[in-house]
Amino acid sequence: MKYATWIAMGFVSLIMLMGGGSKLAGSQMALQSFADLGLPGWFPTFIGICEVAGAIGIWLRRTSMLAAMGIAIIMIGAVYYHVTFPPVAAATPAGIVLLICVWIASRRGTGVVG
Repeated sequence: MKYATWIAMGFVSLIMLMGGGSKLAGSQMALQSFADLGLPGWFPTFIGICEVAGAIGIWLRRTSMLAAMGIAIIMIGAVYYHVTFPPVAAATPAGIVLLICVWIASRRGTGVVG
């Protein structure tokens, strides 16, 4: 079960690093969803930092549960966006990451480092 958790953590980390990195790099595609929702211009940067921090924090024993919970909250927002702005099927990846994060958070102290 330990290795399955590590694989799940690796998957979530990769997704969060790619998503957070694209927001921090200013990718128009990544920033458009925030504009569609009418959120302030600083919010994509904030979410990008949170995603990158979550991708790192998920590997630390002391923060893995909190990082997974934080990423889950971000994924709830992503699911909301994709349900609000069709196609609804685009919410599937965010929903999967959300479920994985809930599972990781339920396995307290799953981090590898520390």
